[in-house]
Amino acid sequence: MLLNPIIHLKTIFRALNYRNFRLFFVGQSISLIGTWMQRIALAWLVYAMTKSAFLLGLVSFSGQIPALVLAPMAGVLSDRVDRYRLLIVTQSLSMLQAVVLTVLVLSGAIQVWQIIALSVVLGVLNSFDMPNRQAFMVQMIDDKRDLGNAIALNSSMVNGARLIGPSVAGLLIAAVGEGVCFLINALTYLAVIVSLLLMRISKTEIKRATSKRWHQLKEGVQFASGFEPIRAILLMLALMSMMGMPYAMLMPVFAKDILHGGPDTLGFLMGASGIGALSGAIYLAARKSVLGLGKLIPMAASTFGLALIAFSFSRHLGLSLFLMLFAGAGMMIQLASSNTLLQTMVPDDKRGRVMSLYTMSFMGMMPVGSLIGGTVANHIGAPWTVFGGGTACILGAVLFARRLPALREKARPVYAGLGIIPEVAVGIESAAESSIPGKFTEM
Repeated sequence: MLLNPIIHLKTIFRALNYRNFRLFFVGQSISLIGTWMQRIALAWLVYAMTKSAFLLGLVSFSGQIPALVLAPMAGVLSDRVDRYRLLIVTQSLSMLQAVVLTVLVLSGAIQVWQIIALSVVLGVLNSFDMPNRQAFMVQMIDDKRDLGNAIALNSSMVNGARLIGPSVAGLLIAAVGEGVCFLINALTYLAVIVSLLLMRISKTEIKRATSKRWHQLKEGVQFASGFEPIRAILLMLALMSMMGMPYAMLMPVFAKDILHGGPDTLGFLMGASGIGALSGAIYLAARKSVLGLGKLIPMAASTFGLALIAFSFSRHLGLSLFLMLFAGAGMMIQLASSNTLLQTMVPDDKRGRVMSLYTMSFMGMMPVGSLIGGTVANHIGAPWTVFGGGTACILGAVLFARRLPALREKARPVYAGLGIIPEVAVGIESAAESSIPGKFTEM
């Protein structure tokens, strides 16, 4: 009886058996705490300076819109160059951006236009960093059967930081101001850079694309759009990001004007969402197979949407914190399930390009939603804006669920070819090749 919990924990954390992923996990865990502290501090600083929901949306838009424009070409670059070296470069430049922001804030010289400009710089860096980091994941995991677990643990790492970072940021802002949060973020980048330098990266046999960049970009888009399961996942993710995720941008409005709190209230709200997201990530990490993840996508999107609708009507902090648990869990389960399904269905030589489309769907559509959400909130208020976003997520989930049986049938040959469905008859690999664009012989 005592062995069962131990065995279960080994299942949850099995990807940490790989040295490189273990280093990555530790370094990123520290760095992401600083990242979340900066996000909360920046949102609070902008709203304290301007009292404008529109400018909150504009700053969020500035930091995320580069992903919509640059992510596809970043994916092409990731499929052409050494992903490990590119990751070191993007992380180092991101640290420099945090240093500049720290100096401006602590010196008292910060202005809104500088915040927007630095947000654009970080957005450009993230446009290259995120798809490359997602594609690099496979190089840290020797056995692809553990790839889904690694992605889930990566999500738990992000949301563990999301739990700690906002709460600490809220307390620090109240005590010493926003500048210290930016300083801590700059210092935490050292952890991830050191962890990358300590890795032992072997030369992989991934076939690097050598054709013209425009041809590669076109090939990646055709591959993703031509295979309906990938296309449906990306569209569902884009809908959630554009319509649902602006709730996070509007959190300072809820914390200050709806719930009549301060920066600590903002930190607690984001922390509650982080707890929910962390719980969802741990649930996914405990799963042993990707089978069944498809049905989780509409279920999670519906949970996310319902939680946002209920949150929009809440005027009590305790209830709002409770609802944020479900919003965070729904958001994370959909996001991580989508990531895992995409990573298992894409061949290695197209991984960077497909994950760039994932980045564009998630990060790239958020600025559009933030700008729309900030504008709409200025006219009808933040609560009704969040209500509308939650409703859109539920409608999208219903449409996805109706297509799910057909999507499963089209994905089945791919998973059979990978051995994920072992009972399927021999010869299915050829069916897999004929059912989708591109070849899956590498997988």
